[in-house]
Amino acid sequence: MSRRHRRDPRESQSPDEVFSEMLLAARELLAVRSPLDAELMVSDMIGAWWGRRLKRGDAEQVLGEGLVDYAAKAGSPAALTLLIALAYLGTARQAAKAEGAALALMERDVARPRWANRLGAVKPTGCFVSRDAYGDQDTVICTFGYRGADNSEDRHALVVIVDYNMRGIARDAWVSSHVDKLLEQAQAEAEGNSMLRFQEIEPQQARALLESAMKATVEYGDRRTSAPISDSYSAYHAFARSRIKALPPGRKRPAPLHSEAPYSRDRRAMLAAEFLSSSAAEHLSDPSAASRCADHIIDYGCDQDFGRPLRVSPTKCETFLLDWLPRKVLLTPAEQEAVPHVLGAWARFAARRTGLPDEGQRATLDGIWEATAKFAEAYRDPTTFGLDDNLLERLLPDGDLSALARRVFAFPFLQGTHGEIKLGLLNPADETDRRVLLGIDHGGEINRPDYDEHLAWHEEIAGRLWEGDPPQLWEAAQRLLDLGHDRHDVLHVLIEIAERIGDDPEELAIALDDIADIPDEPPM
Repeated sequence: MSRRHRRDPRESQSPDEVFSEMLLAARELLAVRSPLDAELMVSDMIGAWWGRRLKRGDAEQVLGEGLVDYAAKAGSPAALTLLIALAYLGTARQAAKAEGAALALMERDVARPRWANRLGAVKPTGCFVSRDAYGDQDTVICTFGYRGADNSEDRHALVVIVDYNMRGIARDAWVSSHVDKLLEQAQAEAEGNSMLRFQEIEPQQARALLESAMKATVEYGDRRTSAPISDSYSAYHAFARSRIKALPPGRKRPAPLHSEAPYSRDRRAMLAAEFLSSSAAEHLSDPSAASRCADHIIDYGCDQDFGRPLRVSPTKCETFLLDWLPRKVLLTPAEQEAVPHVLGAWARFAARRTGLPDEGQRATLDGIWEATAKFAEAYRDPTTFGLDDNLLERLLPDGDLSALARRVFAFPFLQGTHGEIKLGLLNPADETDRRVLLGIDHGGEINRPDYDEHLAWHEEIAGRLWEGDPPQLWEAAQRLLDLGHDRHDVLHVLIEIAERIGDDPEELAIALDDIADIPDEPPM
């Protein structure tokens, strides 16, 4: 199918212009010979807006449901065929609207292809998963056939890559009609590689795993960080979503490789003690620094990797060392020196516990040593920015380096004196001290009639910035600061939005995402 309709809906086109192009492209549906081809074509078509953010509203509602209404008014055979496909491939709201519109057109005897009655009428014929021994990713293969058709007719496989180093997102998806060849190749690769495991799983397990992965992809994108998905993922998203619904429900999400029961604080401490007393850690020269580094490694595995502190791989260890630590943890100089060596010792300890093949352990250690050379550059000690230890302790009592910039923005007066008040003794994490600090920030506004209410809103925003909740708050502030706006004007815009939206976190996130600039006159 031609991709001429795959224009970005965020361009200057009106919705009706987008719909007109899509309906024109939908004429090709009348010429295809199988329901599978039609489903893939429509999935590719509506993938044009998957994951998009529109200022005028939700893309699935504005464009998805808008397309249904447009096709219903067109009333042509191509429009009917498109509606039939959307009734199966669309979201719940789109599907309901499309089904009603399609029935109305069919009552008017609008022509449709003979295969349209078989659209989506599929049954699962087998589900499999290929897992690497590291536990980095699963390749899930689900095979399907059309009901009432010959076993070989339109048989196909949905393939989805689930990436556990990226919070378990569905990173890639595609469809293959060479089912037997695909399964034979996957089996052969596993038999010839000790680092791969291929097995059949129950359809209920496959559904739970894929539903969780596709949800994780959406949530990853909702944090304003583009999910690292393949270029083709959006084109297959609607098709994959519909095929997953064809699998039987009833099972919880299967645990990733090496998953264990949740780790309590006591259990984490016991695991750290086991590691530090093991032969793998006997060469570590600074027991105190090694203990703190081990705690960070275990916390990362428990909190960021589905409760798998003992899972090690080259990619996971590199991400921990070069990405997570520099953003999230305040390390002392001794810990900075020790952490690569502790991580290498942990890799040997964990590999023995999980039975990771020797080649996997060697590759993990090689990856750690390669990352070690980059760690000093990746990690920036905040004290080198001119921040003294006392100030860092007050701003980062939780050691969360990612919070430093937004907390400095929220509380700019933390050093020196103000009258008889010694600012260095005030703790911005304490509610009473926090109000004093914000009062000093508003010393010139004490006579305004709504001073108490106004200061209370500044406390609200400062508290949210301190916690980073929602993350869109600081992201919006940074965009406005980058445009050269005054700090106080930026805070007033954030207050106006929070006051207007109220307690709805989803609406607040959307409103903050839509901030592009400050009006000529600030709202407060």
